[in-house]
Amino acid sequence: MFTWIWHWLRPGRQATEQAQAHITFGQSAAGRSISRAGLFFKRQLWIWPIIAVVLLAVIGFVLRLSIERTMKASLKSELQTLLSVERSMLETWLKVQEANAESLAHDQQIRAAASELLAASQPAISETTTIAGATPPVSAARPGLGALHVRLAQELGPGMTSHQFVSYFLADKNRQILSSTNPDQVGQTVPQYDSFLNRALEGQTTVCAPFGSVVAMKDETGKIRTGVPTMFVCAPIRDANFQVVAALALRIRPEKEFTRILQLGQIGESGETYAFDKSGLMVSNCRFDDDLILLGLLPDMEDSHSIINLNLRDPGGNMFEGFRPTVRRAELSLTKSVASATSGTAGIDLEGYRDYRGVPVVGAWEWLPKYDMGLVTEIDHAEAFRPLTILQWAFFSLFGLLAISAVAIFVFTLVVARLQREAQKAAIEAKQLGQYRLETRLGAGAMGVVYRGHHAMLRRPTAIKMLNVDKVNETSIQRFEREVQITCKLNNPNTVAIYDYGRTPEGVFYYAMEFLDGIDLQALVDRYGPQPEGRVIRILKQICGSLYEAHSMGLVHRDIKPANIMLNRRGGEPDVVKVLDFGLVKAIDDQKQAQQSGGGLAGTPLYMSPEAIQTPDLVDARSDLYAVGAVGYFLLTGQPVFNANSLVELCQQHVTTIPESPSKRLGKSISQELEGALLACLEKSLARRPQTARDLSVLLDRAPTAGSWLTDDAEAWWGRHERAQAAATALPVSSGSAGSGSANSSANATPTAANPGVATSASLERTIAAG
Repeated sequence: MFTWIWHWLRPGRQATEQAQAHITFGQSAAGRSISRAGLFFKRQLWIWPIIAVVLLAVIGFVLRLSIERTMKASLKSELQTLLSVERSMLETWLKVQEANAESLAHDQQIRAAASELLAASQPAISETTTIAGATPPVSAARPGLGALHVRLAQELGPGMTSHQFVSYFLADKNRQILSSTNPDQVGQTVPQYDSFLNRALEGQTTVCAPFGSVVAMKDETGKIRTGVPTMFVCAPIRDANFQVVAALALRIRPEKEFTRILQLGQIGESGETYAFDKSGLMVSNCRFDDDLILLGLLPDMEDSHSIINLNLRDPGGNMFEGFRPTVRRAELSLTKSVASATSGTAGIDLEGYRDYRGVPVVGAWEWLPKYDMGLVTEIDHAEAFRPLTILQWAFFSLFGLLAISAVAIFVFTLVVARLQREAQKAAIEAKQLGQYRLETRLGAGAMGVVYRGHHAMLRRPTAIKMLNVDKVNETSIQRFEREVQITCKLNNPNTVAIYDYGRTPEGVFYYAMEFLDGIDLQALVDRYGPQPEGRVIRILKQICGSLYEAHSMGLVHRDIKPANIMLNRRGGEPDVVKVLDFGLVKAIDDQKQAQQSGGGLAGTPLYMSPEAIQTPDLVDARSDLYAVGAVGYFLLTGQPVFNANSLVELCQQHVTTIPESPSKRLGKSISQELEGALLACLEKSLARRPQTARDLSVLLDRAPTAGSWLTDDAEAWWGRHERAQAAATALPVSSGSAGSGSANSSANATPTAANPGVATSASLERTIAAG
């Protein structure tokens, strides 16, 4: 967990990668992860419905995206195709109208009548009036002019009837009307006609977009009024020299073929295609006029229609759901499709936008610059994506059922787990654990509790360690089993002995080990200060014996520290060392520990080797010997090798700082052989340390003080302190880094103001435990 802190301190990363390249799949992180996942899923049945929900959610999400992508592609193609067909049909019809107008404008008889009328009208009309002015039509016409009007109307009559033109007017180059079906227009100029008249007078036949008439004329019901939907096809009239001399405009009723053509373009029940002009006014008829009347967008009149009466503006919300804009419609912005088209940009939108009713729609649009109008085809978004909505509801229903199942199973699992914990606590409170009778609670670590007890048959004192029922989980169980299995392989008399291991019917995990009523080295130094050289050597040699067996089996302890080493009276022998807490043991050959620690820091910082900080996966037997040297340094001087105020500073010192010699730290001379052996263990380089625990033992034997601590000396010490030792309460030593608590001790290590090194040790151990 602290590996990231030391990433910059790891020059051996390349070596780590090379070493890991040779491990098998089962030994790899992937293999271990799969194994752990399989065990977890086997035991945690409630996780399967959750996995099913997640899996179904992923499948549903992918399937939805795929279906949505397919639907959008199909809808885009359908909209574009429909818009193209509508445009093609409309343009074909408009060209037919242009061709019909041109055929009439090029007719010899009509041209002759128009020429005569043009010639006859020049001296008769003395001034120009407009439809918006108050000047009445010019009536001072030359005798015979009326006959020319009649002649022109007669010549146009058959063609207008066959092509369904409703009326006509003839305008000269000044856009003044010379002749018209409506006599009141003669002699006037109408500004609303300028756009198509100008094109015709420039020699281009054109059809204008529908607009409201500015003169009174009959509507489709026969009523005479202004504002009747009107559109004109206008063609130039040429003289004998093929020069444009006038323009012939023929009126078309847009509510007939023009609107019908557009109303053919629809998708589904809500689809429609309509036309609009530059101002955003609808110039074709809507399919849903009755709905627009109910929404208040059209007046509630019998002959009310949307053509030239509906502004295509976004109301800001769905009016079918009760939304009403707070400003006048003229102040609203144009809908997205109309605004884009009127700016000359064709487009398509499949994400959805509001139409003139505020309903979310999808659509395609484009602008017809020749005819100065735009086309848009739309369909309600809800209808366009209705299959996708149905699919979503189906998936949501399945999600809901699976989620309910997962919750039910999870609650059932919690209830069962709670009942099991209560049964486990009841068994512990009854002081009976299998065949073991519990007597006194000796202490507890982060994950384990230790009791003194005895076997029902053997009656010998036993330390019984069990997992804390409130903190048991898969990781703690694996660590617990691993500690027992590894410790059982070790037979050295200086390694704590395991008697039994089991699991009660209530599910309490435990193991029984020899009961130790001595004192750990941390408490030894805390209470009695630095130890004599001879005693230090005797203790270190026993530690070497225990570790040599473990190293010979390919195991590295990884958490050698004073609190994990007990000093006892066993079998009549004083100063018998017992090495405890193999919960962090690392198997060198298969890297099993990687699955426990995840490759982070493992151990106690005060006694960790540089490589344990920099490359935790590459620690070996020589890493334990570094810790042994640090323990010997502590026993000899009463202080740890390095003192620091923070974990980072302490680890940095282990990696880079040369330790102060024990004699200098202690302030008195120490045998060079013992000091050299300890400093050799504390070398930064693995190659410069003793290579095996037996090599270290040989170095210790060379010290002149080796053997100076005799059995009699040890007996005398234990005799002097036996009363104080007996008064102390036996407590288990718990590894600060492992958080499991694994053996027995007679006292706690209590930091004191007189020993700041001890205080640092305790605080840093708490830091790594909390991590």
